[in-house]
Amino acid sequence: MKARFLMTAALTALTIAGWAHAASATTIGVSMDKFDDNFLTSVRNAITDEAKAKGVTLQVEDANDDTGKQISQIQNFIAQKVDAIIVNPVDTSATPKMTQLATAAKIPLVYVNRKPEDKTLPSNVAFVGSDEKVSGTLEAEELMKCLGGRGNIVVMEGQLSNNAALDRTADVEAVVAKNPDVKIVEKQTAEWDRNKAIDLMNNWITTGTKINGVAANNDEMAIGAILAMKQAGVDPKKVCVGGIDATADGLAAVQSGDLFVTVFQNAKGQGKGAVDTALSLIKGDKVPSFVDVPFEKVTKDNFKKYMSN
Repeated sequence: MKARFLMTAALTALTIAGWAHAASATTIGVSMDKFDDNFLTSVRNAITDEAKAKGVTLQVEDANDDTGKQISQIQNFIAQKVDAIIVNPVDTSATPKMTQLATAAKIPLVYVNRKPEDKTLPSNVAFVGSDEKVSGTLEAEELMKCLGGRGNIVVMEGQLSNNAALDRTADVEAVVAKNPDVKIVEKQTAEWDRNKAIDLMNNWITTGTKINGVAANNDEMAIGAILAMKQAGVDPKKVCVGGIDATADGLAAVQSGDLFVTVFQNAKGQGKGAVDTALSLIKGDKVPSFVDVPFEKVTKDNFKKYMSN
């Protein structure tokens, strides 16, 4: 009886060890556009947390906003025979090449946060993110309320090589087109960057352009615009400023009244979803080509709900 108990215990221990080994043996390569972006840092942290929770080994690389470097990272992941690859694309127009590389190597690929420009995605490739057709629309509709349906606005765009920037700007333009007394007087890229947004807003203020509202493609640029206004002696509370992402800094600006609206993009949901989708693809499960993580409007009325996110 004792021998049988010891044998059963040994078999159980071996089984558990086998499960642990199988989990730890799963390796996912991750290539992020850049590490110094606040929102993408939240996505990356969520990827790391979910991988740790699932016992997955990660190899996380910073593409430093360089498409060539990112493609090289993907090629290195393939050479190392990782079990799956997660990519936050530097340039979404380069995703067909990335898809081709991963598909040829028969390695599951998950794009996160930025929608790939592939016409269709193979069965072992998926996109985890949010529908950009919603984000700019929510932002612009709230700005129209702030403006009372009239005034001049400027648009700060993200990188023009990125479909999120193009879609968000198109959303704003579509809403403005329905409000004939609102005019877009300036539109230029600040490449998602706070400091570049400060410089851009300073330039617009210096030219004497009358600005009643700012529609920024992300919170970082919106905050840059706010800082520039403060430096110039302009009260941002008297200008309708909108952003997207609901970052910690963005939410703080909503709380202070400097930022009129932001749009919550669930970084944790995207990061967790990317890992879970990659693991499903590794197992051979069928997953949708687009795993939607919905946008949500954030104003002074509901910002507290998002502070913990």
